[in-house]
Amino acid sequence: MEKNTGKSGVFDWYFKTNLLVRILTGLILGAAVGLVLGGFFPDAVKPFVDKTKFFGDLFIRLLKMIVVPVILFSLIAGAASIEPSRLGRVGVKVMVYYLFTSALAVAIGLVFANLIDPGAGFSVVGDAAVQGKVAEAPSIAQTLLNIIPTNPIESLSKGAVLPIIFFAVVFGISLSYVKTSANQDLARIGGLLLDTMNAAAETMYKMVKGIMQYAPIGVFVLIAQVFAQQGPRALGPLFTVTLAVYLGLLLQVGVVYGGFLSIFKLGLFRFLKGANEAMVTAFVTRSSSGTLPISLRCAEENLGVPRAVSAFTLPLGATINMDGTAIYLGVCSMFIGNAIGLPLSFNQQIMVVLTATLASVGTAGVPGAGAIMLLMVLESVGLKVTAGSAVAAAYAMILGIDALLDMGRTCVNVTGDIAGSAIISKSEGELDLSKWS
Repeated sequence: MEKNTGKSGVFDWYFKTNLLVRILTGLILGAAVGLVLGGFFPDAVKPFVDKTKFFGDLFIRLLKMIVVPVILFSLIAGAASIEPSRLGRVGVKVMVYYLFTSALAVAIGLVFANLIDPGAGFSVVGDAAVQGKVAEAPSIAQTLLNIIPTNPIESLSKGAVLPIIFFAVVFGISLSYVKTSANQDLARIGGLLLDTMNAAAETMYKMVKGIMQYAPIGVFVLIAQVFAQQGPRALGPLFTVTLAVYLGLLLQVGVVYGGFLSIFKLGLFRFLKGANEAMVTAFVTRSSSGTLPISLRCAEENLGVPRAVSAFTLPLGATINMDGTAIYLGVCSMFIGNAIGLPLSFNQQIMVVLTATLASVGTAGVPGAGAIMLLMVLESVGLKVTAGSAVAAAYAMILGIDALLDMGRTCVNVTGDIAGSAIISKSEGELDLSKWS
């Protein structure tokens, strides 16, 4: 028994150490190994890349494996959780708020990405034989039409992002009506199907958590390859990405949320004081879902949001309101386009706004899920993350700092949820204003 305990000690240290610490360690060690190889042992770079390619490609394939089921099951479960009786005035208000602020968030991300231009002048090296190809962007009208799948099964098999999102939302809302049907047999079957979708979604979240345990190794290998091939030139672009994302996050909180709050005569600083515990928890845990109990308490006890509203808006927000993630998607897609020498056109940026707004709806409220959604946004503009390609190498660079970006974007996601709950409550005349004095 003692021998088994001793043997598992190394693994216990790995799995019990904070994932953020492990990923950052992988990033730092990978960068160091890559810089040493590229700077002092240039002849060893190609053999190193060839021998470690399997481990980097394995991580990419694991991530791509779960993209479609994560968005399908999480969206169906989230949409079906909305009670039809609440799909009236409050439901419409909160959905419009969430979608509008998400669209603004992507636009903010793209504005800062265009101003700061992360990745400009930086070229990521990939295997020329497997470079991701950029598809010619279709018209906006065709894009909107293509959202509606003619064959959902075909869309699932091809990984067509927008049709999957549309089908999942429609299916989920329809399921919410079936499970509340006056016909007891239909209601029973609907409830059983919803339980199945919830179980499938939770199973996918467990898979995401499990795959992220391999992230430090995958990040180490991928970043070491990038720095061995690119050298110190890779440090600057990563800094500009982080700067653009955090500037966008600050603007989202101060201008967008602050602006909405002021329209309803609610103070931003009083709001931040009431929501700060949830904001800090979200920043540290990097999980909107994990922060939900704290968000509910802050909204109800500190900001006077009635439980009847918060119990509906906050769980819904943890599922579909991902403004911080939307900003991240906008900036990072621009960086990857610049880094591979194919800057996004205006039409492609419009596509990013549309896809990121819808994809943020399907982002699971668990650590690292935004990186999975980035794959979807890249696919929508024709930047395919193919193992060994320049797109995959640039994507790997983002993964290396994803934990740092994830902290900020999750904090903003949760902040937006609570702000929306307060605004909706005020518009309904149900907010306890004594909490704001």
